[in-house]
Amino acid sequence: MAQEKLRKEETLAMRNRLIGQSCRLFYSEDPVKIVRARGQYLFDENGKRYLDCISNVQHVGHCHPAITKAAAAQMDVLNTNSRFLHDNIVLYADRLAATLPQKLCVFYFVNSGSEANDLALRLARQYTQHEDVVVLDHAYHGHLMSLIDISPYKFRKLAGQKEWVHVAPLPDTYRGIYREDHPDPGQAYADTVKDLIEDVHKKGRKISAFFAESLPSVGGQIILPQEYFPKVAEYVRSAGGVFVADEVQTGFGRVGHHFWAFQLQGDDFCPDIVTMGKPMGNGHPLACVATTAEIAGAFTANGVEYFNTFGGTPVSCAIGLAVLDVIVEEDLRGNAVRVGAHLKDLLTKLKARHEIIGDVRGVGLFLGIELVTDREKKTPATEADQICVSTDGPWENVLKFKPPMCFGMENAELVVQLQKHLTLTLQIITERSMCNINQKFISTNLPKTLEE
Repeated sequence: MAQEKLRKEETLAMRNRLIGQSCRLFYSEDPVKIVRARGQYLFDENGKRYLDCISNVQHVGHCHPAITKAAAAQMDVLNTNSRFLHDNIVLYADRLAATLPQKLCVFYFVNSGSEANDLALRLARQYTQHEDVVVLDHAYHGHLMSLIDISPYKFRKLAGQKEWVHVAPLPDTYRGIYREDHPDPGQAYADTVKDLIEDVHKKGRKISAFFAESLPSVGGQIILPQEYFPKVAEYVRSAGGVFVADEVQTGFGRVGHHFWAFQLQGDDFCPDIVTMGKPMGNGHPLACVATTAEIAGAFTANGVEYFNTFGGTPVSCAIGLAVLDVIVEEDLRGNAVRVGAHLKDLLTKLKARHEIIGDVRGVGLFLGIELVTDREKKTPATEADQICVSTDGPWENVLKFKPPMCFGMENAELVVQLQKHLTLTLQIITERSMCNINQKFISTNLPKTLEE
C-alpha cells in the first residue's frame, strides 16, 4: 500500500497536534516542507531547491549513493546487535583507530553524540573515582540529564548549576577576557582552568574530567587559541582527572588539514577520551567513544557489563565504513580546505565593506560571522540586518556555516552574494537554517533570500 501524501497544511496541522511543541521547526512562521535531498541541496514539495549551509550531520552529502548502497546491501543480509561476532564492527574500529593517536585504541559504539558524552562521563568517573567536572562557559554536550548538568547553555535555563560542575571561561579571543592583543591567550585561558581546579580542591572536591568541544559551536563557532588544550590537559591530569574532547560536531575532516579538530592544538596533543557522533553515519544514528586501554580497563573492572542494543550493528558499521571511503575517494578534506578558505576570504572582504560584521573566523568548513552594532564596543547585533544561515553564540549573533562537505566554490560565492543583497531593515531569524536559492527576496519580515 502506497504511503499517503499529505498537503503541507495537513502535515503542519498533524504535527501541531501530535508532536511536542518543544520540538521546534525551522522556518516556524512559514515552515519549509522538505521531501527529498541530494548532496548539498534540499527540495520542497514544489520542487524548489534550497542550499543547505548547516547540515553537518549529512557529512558527505544528503542521500549519497555510496552510503545508501552500503546500507541497503548490509540490511539485506544481516542487522543484529553487536553481541554476535561480526566483521564490520572490528573493521570499522580499526579504520577509526588509524585516524587517531595510537593510545586511543578502544572503542564503544552508541547511537548519538548524547549517548557518547554520557558514556564518556561514566568512563571518566569510573577511572578517576572522582565526581566533579570542569566545562567551558556556553558549552553544549547533549540532551540527556547527565549532559544538561554539564552544559551551561542548557542548565542556566533550567535547574541551574550543580555543585559538582565548574565553569571555566570560554577561550574567545574576539570578545572574551583575553583577546587577540594578549601575548599568550592560550596560556592565559588555561590558567583560568588551573585556578578553578585549585578552588575545587579548597572545597575538598576532586576533578574527574575536563569536557570541551574541540571547536565550541553553540558558544559561537570559536577557534581556540594555540596551546590551550595541552596546558589544560597538564593541569587536569595533575589533579587526577582526564581530558575529554567532544568531536560530535567537528570530527571526520571538517577542519580540512586534520581529521579531528583537537589536532589543531598540535601533533603532540592527545585527549584521554574522544567522543564522536553527528557526521559519523551521514544521517544514520551512529556515534562512538574512543579511549585508552587503561580507562577501558577500569570500566571493565567495575564488573558491570556495558551493552548497547543498536550501537555498532552490522548496518551501522557498514554505513560508517562507507562514509570513511567517500571522505577519501572524493577528497572531502581537501575540499574543506579549498572551499573553506575561499569562503572565509570572501567573507573577510565583505567585512571590510559592512560595519555590522565584527569578526569572521573558522577553519575548513566550520565558519562563523559575528554580527555587531558597534565594532569598537563589540556590541552583539542580536536584532540586526542579516540572514543566511542559523545563528549561535551567547547572544545568537553568530551566523554559522557547517554545510555538507561537498559544498562547492560556487556555493561559497552564492552565500556571499546573498549576504551582499540583504537590506538593513531585516532582523536575524534565529531558527532559520537553510538558504532558499530559488525564490526572489520579497519580504522584509520573513526573508526568502535570492534567486539563484
